[in-house]
Amino acid sequence: MQPKYRRRRQWAGALAIALVVLLVGVTGYVWYEREVAGVRDYEGTGNGTVVMIRVEPGDSVDSLSRQLVDKKVVGSRRALMAEAEKMQPDLQAGYYPLQQEMSAKTALEYLTSDEHRRGVVDIPNGSTLDNVNVVGGESRPGIYTMISKQSCEEKDHCVSVDELKQAAATTPPADLGVPEWAQKQVAARGDDPKRIEGLISPGVHLFDPSSSPKDILKTLLTTSAKEYEDTGLISASKTVNLTPYEMLTAASLVEREAPANDFDKVARVILNRLAIGQKLEFDSTVNYSIDEVEVATTNADRKKETPWNTYAKEGLPATPIASPGLQALHAMEHPAEGDWLYFVTVDKDGRTVFNRDFAAHENAIQESINNGVLDSKR
Repeated sequence: MQPKYRRRRQWAGALAIALVVLLVGVTGYVWYEREVAGVRDYEGTGNGTVVMIRVEPGDSVDSLSRQLVDKKVVGSRRALMAEAEKMQPDLQAGYYPLQQEMSAKTALEYLTSDEHRRGVVDIPNGSTLDNVNVVGGESRPGIYTMISKQSCEEKDHCVSVDELKQAAATTPPADLGVPEWAQKQVAARGDDPKRIEGLISPGVHLFDPSSSPKDILKTLLTTSAKEYEDTGLISASKTVNLTPYEMLTAASLVEREAPANDFDKVARVILNRLAIGQKLEFDSTVNYSIDEVEVATTNADRKKETPWNTYAKEGLPATPIASPGLQALHAMEHPAEGDWLYFVTVDKDGRTVFNRDFAAHENAIQESINNGVLDSKR
């Protein structure tokens, strides 16, 4: 007769084995249903319940499959992968408003469509927050408009330009993601929506379109601050006797004023004038605060006292007048050697003449007028 404890131990062992077999069986069944037999695929374009899917740089259909199945966008991973094998989709980073219960084919078509891509803005060098109306030319969309167009979860559900401006104007700078070296200057502009001008860097930005206006701006401002700082902005500003914010402001003038091959020369003109207390007198700073812009400005516009008009005020504008690109920043960090105080583009090929002597500069201005560069259309 076996001892009781041995029978109990054998019973416990048998029970444990039975549980393991059951667990393996259930796991195997679930795997079979999902991966072998589970090729369920919905039909059509979805049931109307919108699901926002984020695609990171480098994502593949395989890496997105669990998210798409768990959020009930597609019926099964196998159906999705089978369709991906046929389509060979090329995924681009961004946010995509899909719906629950879409066919795998439709889901992949949405995920590879620029029309359905959201939360991505590609900001050109020299962009401004507000739209720019060009005399005799096409208007340029502003950064607020670009963001708004990319914030739509659905066709009629977008963050408006006014909502973005409200967030920019009323959120404390630190809460908005403004870097420490710009917070004082931004706060000094009060509730002006333009107070964050220049602080959103050019280039491609990714943001969650379902976020609040404040959080969208915070995402862009935070990533932009890092991009600017990675250029050496803070350390380089000390070498030219400017603060980082002044450096960014000066770079925005270079971006708006200088022909492509003369960025470093224009940077030197700015520093030379600041060093002797001479007004900058840049037409780009006049244009910044008027409704319609062109290369030439009128006498009346140049006399207007604004926080940016460097004909009417000494020193740099109160804020940057655009988002400077890396070339403009590098030009301010490494200006050309020269004693120039004046420059003007004299022909439509972009040839720019630099002078120290004002009489020589006046001759260059007349050449520019004769060649139609400074011919006003207003």
